[in-house]
Amino acid sequence: MVAFVMGFYDCKMLSFTDSIVGPSQNNLEFQRCFLWGKSLWRIPSSFGCLKSNNGPVLIVKNEIETEKFEVKQEDKPRFRWVKVGPDTNEDQKQAIAQLPLKMSNRCKALMKQIICFKPEKGNLSDLLAVWVKSMNPKRADWLLILKELSRLEHPLYLELAGLALMEESFEACVRDYTKIIHGYAKQKKVQEAENTFLAMKRGGFICDQVTLTALVHMYSKAGNLKLAEDTFEEMKLLGVPLDRRSYGSMIMAYIRAGRLSQGESLLKEMEAENIYAGREVYKALLRAYSMNGDSKGAQRVFDAIQLAGMIPDAKVCGLLINAYVVAGQSSEACIVFENLRRSGLQPNDKCVSLVLAVYEKDNKLSKALDFLTDLERDGFLLGKEASEVLVKWFQRLGVVEEVEQILRDYALRTAH
Repeated sequence: MVAFVMGFYDCKMLSFTDSIVGPSQNNLEFQRCFLWGKSLWRIPSSFGCLKSNNGPVLIVKNEIETEKFEVKQEDKPRFRWVKVGPDTNEDQKQAIAQLPLKMSNRCKALMKQIICFKPEKGNLSDLLAVWVKSMNPKRADWLLILKELSRLEHPLYLELAGLALMEESFEACVRDYTKIIHGYAKQKKVQEAENTFLAMKRGGFICDQVTLTALVHMYSKAGNLKLAEDTFEEMKLLGVPLDRRSYGSMIMAYIRAGRLSQGESLLKEMEAENIYAGREVYKALLRAYSMNGDSKGAQRVFDAIQLAGMIPDAKVCGLLINAYVVAGQSSEACIVFENLRRSGLQPNDKCVSLVLAVYEKDNKLSKALDFLTDLERDGFLLGKEASEVLVKWFQRLGVVEEVEQILRDYALRTAH
């Protein structure tokens, strides 16, 4: 005769047999309870119950499946705090000795570890974790350390700055991210800069003009015109104010891509808003037109430089002269040179060599000699580049000795 036990299973009254099956029958623990004055057994819900073979089989299965997790506890390598001692090399000793006297001990402790850092002792993340836990740094401490690493141009500067962003005590702001992006951009590490930018956006920081300009500048230097254009357009769509640096970075992207007309159009757009690019942007555009022999484009940029209130120097004038020389416009090149002298500027060796190249092309040796004599009266001495033009010209004519005599005669007459 089968004995039945009355019990509760998942808040339902059920009949269980005298045979109980479960994951571990040897360690079954039953909880005794009372219902209507009778003693009952509460069976853990992880077990099923089977009737004996003498009668029909009644199976009650637990509907809740238990997941099995494997917990792996990896031992993280603790950073070995290096003792700065006799094994420190001379460069490390010198760097430690140059640490600011007013730097706090907590900052000096970390700086010494970074200066003597060796990857085999642990990673930088573990080092910072040990320092943060023991020293409880504030934002001022972080900033002082980063400033010192930047001054030393330490190779771990950007890595440490990136790790600092994740520390609560650092109290990161949007400008901290921008500095790191700009640092990666200078090293042409585009992927690292983009990762920092994405981390900034995930952190809830709003993209501003400075950050986006740093990205445009980075893409410009990397030669990625498409991404530079996309970022620049994003700035416009967000209504972010554009300044001379924003425009300048985009113009440089166009120049590097050889799209000079687009760069010049953007330059005019700036001027319409009473914003003027930096001198280096004007010179870069002028140089590009000059090398291409586009004298009209070079003249437009040259005029724009003066309209922006910048006084052209000998180098700028030399770029304009070169544009006319490459374009084969000899007379215009000479006119620019004469205007340079009338304005009181002292011509450089490059300008003189360009004019000599014009006279050589037109086979005007006597004019070239008069030109050199005139310059000599003003105290100008031929430099390396101009001298090389003359030597090649005279060698081609086969009159090296005759010209040397003529030059001596000119020198004597000038002395008297």
